[in-house]
Amino acid sequence: MRGSMALARRYGLSEAFVGATIVGFGTSAPEFLVSLDAVLAGAPKIALGNVVGSNLANSTLIIGTAALIAPLAIAKGAAVRDAAVGCLAAVLLLMVIQGGGIGRLEGVFLLLMLAAYLFGTYRVENRNRSQDDAEPVQDSFFASPWRSVPLLLAGIVLLVFGAEMLVNGAVALAKQFGISQAVIGLTLVAVGTSLPELATAIVAALKRSHGVVIGNVLGSNIFNIFCILGGTAAIAPIAAGRGFSMSYPVSVVAVSVGVLALVWFVSRMSRLGGFALVAGYLAFIALQFHNG
Repeated sequence: MRGSMALARRYGLSEAFVGATIVGFGTSAPEFLVSLDAVLAGAPKIALGNVVGSNLANSTLIIGTAALIAPLAIAKGAAVRDAAVGCLAAVLLLMVIQGGGIGRLEGVFLLLMLAAYLFGTYRVENRNRSQDDAEPVQDSFFASPWRSVPLLLAGIVLLVFGAEMLVNGAVALAKQFGISQAVIGLTLVAVGTSLPELATAIVAALKRSHGVVIGNVLGSNIFNIFCILGGTAAIAPIAAGRGFSMSYPVSVVAVSVGVLALVWFVSRMSRLGGFALVAGYLAFIALQFHNG
């Protein structure tokens, strides 16, 4: 968190851009590792459930928890753009899954969409900023990129290993109780791989870096679909098969539209709104275990 913010200030980048790209990609690394491992191990429903569940957790649990810590000020502009791209990604996910899964061709297409998003976002950010936007880094230890970049990468690596350990334990425990792969991926695995987003959101909320909270959630949602599912499918096709309800990707579309409406119409999310999001997510988890 401190490393990414130091880079943002040094090069005049906005918090929303850093949150949606550097932080968003880093905190989505566990989803990629878990999804790829699941597909190669013959458990594609865990991979799909992981991405779907992570996006649902990001949009409700993560934003809600951050708002409970400190009411979130929601800036327009980049947040609206990324929320709109998130809706597009969710609709594309729904379309490709309706065909029974995600093949290599669809995976490559999703990766191309990610490349277009990153290129377009950087072009807009680069056009809107100037050399005068750069700020001095107040934390002297992070004043040099030679310190901020390695520590940023080290933080990402530690997040990956921590999430991997939790997920392995959760999956083994859930299998003992005979819970379906889809439910495991949608709940336990999704929450486990979303812990980096949760940790980042808590730190950002405590530091009042509201742009990072929203940017991280939106960026992670985009990366989860375009990069995680796209990259995994490009390596090994993902078959949805029986037991994967189409209500799951439909829920992602609905939540993505809700997030777009939130950043478009709401300028500040109160603690009450945060509580409603967290309570809604917990109710969703309880319903999945009840039905699964």
